[in-house]
Amino acid sequence: MSKPAQSEIPPIEPLPAAPETTAPPSDLFDDLNNLLLPQNFAEIAGVKKLLRTVPVRKPNKQDFIRVHPDPAFRGDFPMIELKDDREEYLIAGSGLAGELASEIVNKTLYTAINRQAVVFLWPVRLPSPDGKDLLWNSSAREAASEAIKTWIRVSSNMSLGAYEIIAAEGITTEPKWPEVSFQGLLRIAFRDRVITSLDHPVVKRLQGLM
Repeated sequence: MSKPAQSEIPPIEPLPAAPETTAPPSDLFDDLNNLLLPQNFAEIAGVKKLLRTVPVRKPNKQDFIRVHPDPAFRGDFPMIELKDDREEYLIAGSGLAGELASEIVNKTLYTAINRQAVVFLWPVRLPSPDGKDLLWNSSAREAASEAIKTWIRVSSNMSLGAYEIIAAEGITTEPKWPEVSFQGLLRIAFRDRVITSLDHPVVKRLQGLM
């Protein structure tokens, strides 16, 4: 009797080679790129910084600043300033501005930014209705005009009675302005500081009623 034919066993194929991987260094501190924060971290993480605070102030004397070149990012406003509190208030409506004419100072609000990307509104007094203009105010407007074109520092010179402008010749990068309209910046900066009636606490304070 013949033996039954044995089934043929297929040959064993070799396993595919494991993909090559870069072994981490034995000491991660040998290459700090393993630990440093990537420069494009914000893009990688998909985050966006939200603008929640817009100061209303003069430039700090040690800051290099720029002023937004678009005329839509500045405007003239009737304002009330509380010097002791270093606060500025907007007046809503021409009728109310007329009622408070003795307390009002007309100012230009410029949108400005410093090297740390802090956006602020820079208030500069306009000439008085009779044309009088202090050198402090005219030199501040000149500084704002210069800051449209180049990075500058603005420092007060008490002996001169005016602001001095110092240009930064070595800074060539352009500022990165936030994607917020001028109206949006005003809304953030003055969200609690708009006078809408004669009953406002600031008005009562100035009238000695509180």
